[in-house]
Formats: sequence, structure tokens, C-alpha cells
Amino acid sequence: MKKIGIGADGAATQLKGTLIEYLEEAGYEVEDYGSEAEGVDYPDVAVEVAEAVASGEHDRAILCCGTGLGMSITANKVPGVRAAQCHDVYSAERARKSNNAQVLTMGARVIGPELAKTVVGAWLESEFAGGGSAPKVAKIEEIDRRYNGAIR
Repeated sequence: MKKIGIGADGAATQLKGTLIEYLEEAGYEVEDYGSEAEGVDYPDVAVEVAEAVASGEHDRAILCCGTGLGMSITANKVPGVRAAQCHDVYSAERARKSNNAQVLTMGARVIGPELAKTVVGAWLESEFAGGGSAPKVAKIEEIDRRYNGAIR
């Protein structure tokens, strides 16, 4: 069974619940990192999930907050993690195919639940294509090593 991490702050718990149901129906084992509490700050959730991705516990993860921006910014601070905020299918596909993003972020105040499921499905079905994008991703990884000293 495929395993995926998912987390949200208080602004996105409803979207997270919708996505957990969608993922489980699609055959994923879901590890829920989010809290139902309104007082949970997105950086706390994002760093926990991103560290699980960086350590290899999850190949991919999804993070949701009000806009998806804060989760993306925070997750990208963890060495070896490439998080992409996506609210449309094309961006979600390219995040995987061109950028090898392991973390997808979305905003519950930006995207509706049905479109969110479609975006997640497109992201999960896409794989890194390599090709002309491989040298660019390698450059991203080199920058990560230069500034952070570690990369998965």
C-alpha cells in the first residue's frame, strides 16, 4: 500500500478531511499530521511533515493552510524538500514532472474540495520525467547542499 503524509492547520482541517477520504478511497495509507485545533500554526505542521519527507518516511506529502503559501515556504526550508503550491492540474503535473516536488501545498480559502481532489490526483499520477529538467533539479539540489549541508 502506498503511504502519504498530510497535514493542515486550523484553517484547512475541512479540506484535509476531504483529501484524506479521497486518498484512502484511492488506496493510500494516510498519516495525518494536522491538528483540529485552531491555534495550531502552519509552520509547526509543515516542518514536521517536511522532515518526514526528508527522512524518507514518506515519498510524498500534502500540506494545507488558508492559502497554501505559508506551508510551501516553511516546507521548502527543510533540506532536500521541494514543495510546490498548486491550485490547478497543469501546475500540479509540472511540479512533479519538471521539478520533482515531493510536497504539494494548497489553500483551503483558494480552492474548492472537488478541484482539490482533481489537483491531488494529477500530482499523484505524475512522475519526474528527468530529461531536460534533470540538470535543473540537480542545480536546485546543489543549492540546497550549499546552504543547508544536507540533502536526501
